[in-house]
Amino acid sequence: MGHHGWRGNPPGTEDEARRRIVDAATACLDRAGLAKTSLSDVATEAGVTRQTIYRYFPRLADILSAVAIAGVEEFAGRMERHLTSFGSPAEVAVESVVFGVRAVPDEPYLSLLLQAGEGDFFTGAVTSREWLALGARILRNVPVDWASAGVTTEEDFAGLAEILMRLFLSFLRYPSEPALTDDELRKLVRRWIGPALVSSAS
Repeated sequence: MGHHGWRGNPPGTEDEARRRIVDAATACLDRAGLAKTSLSDVATEAGVTRQTIYRYFPRLADILSAVAIAGVEEFAGRMERHLTSFGSPAEVAVESVVFGVRAVPDEPYLSLLLQAGEGDFFTGAVTSREWLALGARILRNVPVDWASAGVTTEEDFAGLAEILMRLFLSFLRYPSEPALTDDELRKLVRRWIGPALVSSAS
C-alpha cells in the first residue's frame, strides 16, 4: 500500500501519507532551498523509498504544488481582507489580479513555483482544480453584490476565478515591457474585465 518504511511509524491513511511527504518536502526546502532539494532528499526525510514518493507525487513539481497549497491559507486570508475594501464585483476582480501579481513573488512557498524556472511548474499549479477552487472561495467570501453582476452559482464563481487566475498568471509569467505600474495594470484589467461584471440594470 506504499506504507513501507516511514521510520517505523506508517501512516494510517492515504491523506496522512501525502501530508507527511509534504511536511518532509517543506523541511528539505527550508533547510537547503529548491536548487538543492531532490525527490531523493524528500524520500530520505520522510523515511521512505523514492518509489513510495512516486506513488503519491509523480514529479517534484507535484510536491512543490502541494507545499505551496499547504502554505497558502495565510496568503488567501490576506487577499480576502484586502479585497473587502472594494465595493463592487468589478473592482474586486481587478484588485485580485493586481494583488496576485504583486504579492506572489514575495510569498515564501508560492514563490518556490516561480523559482523552479520551468514554466509548467507554476502554470500547472495555478490552473489545477485545487487552486481554482481556492480562487473561487476567495471571491465568494468577499461581501459584494455578486448577483448584480450575474455571478450566482458555484459554476459562475469557478469560471470567474479561472479567468482571473489565468490573467494573473499571464502578467506574472510574462510581464509587460516596460513594466506596468500598479495603476497601469489596474486600468488595463478594469477596461477589459470590468464591463463583464457591471450590472445590466446600471
